[in-house]
Amino acid sequence: MPWLQPVTLEGPHARLEPLSQDHREALVDAVKDGEIWKIWYTFVPAPEKMGAEIERRLSLQAAGTMLPFTVRDAEGRIAGMTTYMNVDSASCRVEIGSTWYAKRVQRTAVNTQCKLLLLTHAFEKLNCIAVEFRTHVFNHVSRRGIERLGAKQEGTLRDRQMSPNVTVRDTVVYSILPGEWPKVKAHLTYELNEKRR
Repeated sequence: MPWLQPVTLEGPHARLEPLSQDHREALVDAVKDGEIWKIWYTFVPAPEKMGAEIERRLSLQAAGTMLPFTVRDAEGRIAGMTTYMNVDSASCRVEIGSTWYAKRVQRTAVNTQCKLLLLTHAFEKLNCIAVEFRTHVFNHVSRRGIERLGAKQEGTLRDRQMSPNVTVRDTVVYSILPGEWPKVKAHLTYELNEKRR
């Protein structure tokens, strides 16, 4: 049995469920909210490419290198996508990434809830030795968000990959280790409790 199995994860502010082509139309609506695919340093699918992006993620799941999720908000509306990616089952490592959200849920508790769910599953069910986060060097919003989680910056991979606009991306790498997880979990739980007040 593969180490990483499809799973549904749920909290008060968000639900993560296995990605499906059945979610395509609602994901198209979500990505149109804010037109985030137009940001030059992101890999967010344009509406007309959503079906192909879902298929790409599902084929990586079949290959054992990704576990993709559809994100629903507290009302059950589809609000975006996220994944465990660059899966290294031999070493029990994953990266949380390829995440995007509709503008309507940005700066809400949705992302904090999703990260808490994914990290809890990674450290407490999968027994990961590390969870990574990677982002474009120019994606300052993402970098600040990753740092607020409590992840530590490991370094920058220069000229790591081609961006959608055909520039070469420098990738900043962060990670959380098992010994850091209790503090990170306490912080994220506190943040969510504050947002519920």
